[in-house]
Amino acid sequence: MPYIKSEDRTNFKYLVKEIKTSPPETAGELQYLIAVLIKEMFANSDMRYQNCNDILGALNGANLEFYRRYVAPYEDQCIFDNGDV
Repeated sequence: MPYIKSEDRTNFKYLVKEIKTSPPETAGELQYLIAVLIKEMFANSDMRYQNCNDILGALNGANLEFYRRYVAPYEDQCIFDNGDV
């Protein structure tokens, strides 16, 4: 997951604040927000394989980061609580 510099985060401060105030509550709402971000990124880009590949890479990286930070620790705790398979 790209941890961007603090000064680069200021571009998204307002957006992050709004999302914290009204976060998505369902998978559908989360997918909608992701789709809007992708659409806006494409609004400033040409339809090229490289741009599509960049977005797919970002989505895959976010998927892996979610698993690493949230799912794996949860599974580890479940193994500790309930025993391994």
